[in-house]
Amino acid sequence: MTIQWNHYGSISIGKLRNAMPTTLTLKNIPDDVYERLKVAAEMHRRSLNSEIIVCLETVLMPTRISPGERLERARQLRAGLNSEKFQACDIDVMKRQGRP
Repeated sequence: MTIQWNHYGSISIGKLRNAMPTTLTLKNIPDDVYERLKVAAEMHRRSLNSEIIVCLETVLMPTRISPGERLERARQLRAGLNSEKFQACDIDVMKRQGRP
């Protein structure tokens, strides 16, 4: 991995041996963002480059949940609720009472 500080405070981050096809240059990184990335990289024992890639992957490529799994999670949540407290007719009555 190579990190190169460029003119006007930009950073070029790349990998040697063509391990990654793209090099990204980040410019004008706010100091607080840079420090947070640096601390996170140290905490996770990653290079700054690897930490940035993980952050981007987390935001841009989140884990997709299948519809079946999402329904199962909803069923589990509903099963954990006390049905005596959450009856639809009671909720409707309370909503009407709260409206003018």
